[in-house]
Amino acid sequence: MTTAMNVLRRLRTRAQATGLTREFYTDEDIFDLDLNFIFYREWLFAAHTAELPRKGSYVTLQIGAYPIVLVRAADGSIRAFINSCRHRGYRLCPEPQGTASKLVCPYHQWTYNLDGRLFAARQMGSGFDRSLYGLKRVHCETVAGYIFVCLASEAPDFTPTYNQLEPYLAPHRIADARVAFESTIIEEGNWKLVWENNRECYHCSANHPELAKVYPDTPTITSVSGAAGDPKVVEHWHQCESLGLPSRFHLSDDGQLRAARMPLLGPAVSYTASGQSAVKRPLSDDIPRGANIGALLIFHYPTTWNHLLGDHAISFRVLPLGPTRTQLTTKWLVHRDAVEGVDYEVEELTRVWLSTNEQDRRIVHENQIGMNTPTYEPGPFSHTEESGVGQFVDWYSRLLDRRLSTAAAACPLPSPEKVFADWLRSLPRDADLCAAAQEQVALIDRRASHHPDVQFLRTLLAAVTGDGTWRKPFANL
Repeated sequence: MTTAMNVLRRLRTRAQATGLTREFYTDEDIFDLDLNFIFYREWLFAAHTAELPRKGSYVTLQIGAYPIVLVRAADGSIRAFINSCRHRGYRLCPEPQGTASKLVCPYHQWTYNLDGRLFAARQMGSGFDRSLYGLKRVHCETVAGYIFVCLASEAPDFTPTYNQLEPYLAPHRIADARVAFESTIIEEGNWKLVWENNRECYHCSANHPELAKVYPDTPTITSVSGAAGDPKVVEHWHQCESLGLPSRFHLSDDGQLRAARMPLLGPAVSYTASGQSAVKRPLSDDIPRGANIGALLIFHYPTTWNHLLGDHAISFRVLPLGPTRTQLTTKWLVHRDAVEGVDYEVEELTRVWLSTNEQDRRIVHENQIGMNTPTYEPGPFSHTEESGVGQFVDWYSRLLDRRLSTAAAACPLPSPEKVFADWLRSLPRDADLCAAAQEQVALIDRRASHHPDVQFLRTLLAAVTGDGTWRKPFANL
């Protein structure tokens, strides 16, 4: 809680249009707050429904301390469970994906139905009640081919997210697609650095030569403001809307979700070296063949950004591994009937974004090295180029502030006087009070104490003189 109060103060004193301070990208305690107050409470993109094509298909992932398994149940629904046997905790499904008629623990062969109920447990005695040991469920929802999970005991209402995403995603028929290629890399940087780098193209022309051939670095396209005032963007919206494709810029009220259809450079229709389609067969039969629909850009904090084009779609999933390590998984989706070697070549399909991901991996690593420096201080954002970064930082700051404030109200901190009185009572009767107070002050300084009124507490301790007069204000505590 002391770390939490310190974080609240830092969030509330951050200068507008300026980044977060160093410890938000390096500190283990703040990383734990990010997990507990954001990743363990928000809806998180996990996978695509197309990755679970039949009964018994499963996909696994790790979110912080939680191993998750997604399963296509016998009734066709998708379920999410903690990927841990209820016997002694062994991971049920260690592989990234697979198919099974039942989930069998490799350790002692406890066996579970696809709906999570315990089916069999060997030699557990006549009084053993299987109904008490089903897999622990995780909240799970789907929208237009995307699977979201939430680890909270009570999940936020998914309806607003569904209603905002579904109209944009539905025409692309991601549920009827398949994953043509998947890449997972580890970025040696804090998860927020990964997002901040994604939320601007200020760096693109100098760092992403492949992407720069087809993707515009215009702020009205890469940012979160100004698109409605860009004639090229507005014209593109009109063209796409005439095809029945929702296209206009939409940002959710809380800033967590954005969707907009944006034009690529010139005649480019896809992310390839030539700008031509990477896949001969269009991604969706619902979108006219040959239509230049640009890229539908969607982000949903804190786990996913996406590009959906006429010929294929790309999803990105961000999962934090540690204060300075982040996993980025990228998936390229094509029409389920598209044939590799006939309709597309994997190398051509993936070249631009595999290169871009590797370039971003180096950028994030170097950025993290610089932020590790004790003298690092955040500078101002570019008003024209980095409003997207500012928007992400504002979203993060508001959400964490609200969650920490709610937690603090539910469990208020003791006053500095109470902390002092408790320390006083803990001392042996024959203690050297002056020496003990000096030691406590030094301890506070070494730990950079995060008490809400540390200066006052330090003053109280330093006031110990040994003549007994300092006891009087606290006689009744």
